[in-house]
Amino acid sequence: MDRRESSEGVTYRKELENDQAENGEYEEYVEENGAKFRIPYKKLKQVVFSGIRKDELIDIEHSARLQYRLMLLEPVLFAKVEFVTKRITLTYNPLDAESRKEKMSLQQIVDFLAKEGVHIQPQEMQEREVDYYSEIYKSHFSPQTIREHAPYGYTLQEWRKMKPAYEASKGTFEKKKLEKFHAWQREYLGTHPELAQQLGVKIGGGKPHSSTGKVPKGKKDEGEEGFWFYGA
Repeated sequence: MDRRESSEGVTYRKELENDQAENGEYEEYVEENGAKFRIPYKKLKQVVFSGIRKDELIDIEHSARLQYRLMLLEPVLFAKVEFVTKRITLTYNPLDAESRKEKMSLQQIVDFLAKEGVHIQPQEMQEREVDYYSEIYKSHFSPQTIREHAPYGYTLQEWRKMKPAYEASKGTFEKKKLEKFHAWQREYLGTHPELAQQLGVKIGGGKPHSSTGKVPKGKKDEGEEGFWFYGA
């Protein structure tokens, strides 16, 4: 099925056409290694509000609710309200950004926080520009490394030395586990010849097999549970 012809694809194209009509054309693609990627944002802003009064954040539960309400704002991509350090960090789509997404100004954010009972002092604000593609998109969809955690009680360096031997032993264990299961299949069908005949399974020196090369599941008669048997 071609998803471009589905109802979702048609709706997406209509929304894109409407966005282009309202906001005009702009270069929304980035190219890397000969491939083009369409991204929703180009430049974003990150602002950190610090020195917030303790009685305005009140407690951890209130801070969590404030963070949730900030995330409900369409221009806000990330929000973090830290009760202990009395700090709020936001990444948002500013008014001067080149994108079709909803935007808002820094003053609008400050006004929103004031309505929530949190008053920001200008000298306690730090703002910087964020490149969406390099700092956010690539870190999520094309990370340089995969995060790895060591088993409990071991450091990451110890685990990396142990890992090759562990993976080798794990492969041997899985092989023995499968052989044990096949042995159980043969033993079970050997003691239930009527079931083997019903399933069309021939019991030989190897694993159970049939003319099709697979072990068929038993037919379930009405009112019966059937035979719980995985094909090999």
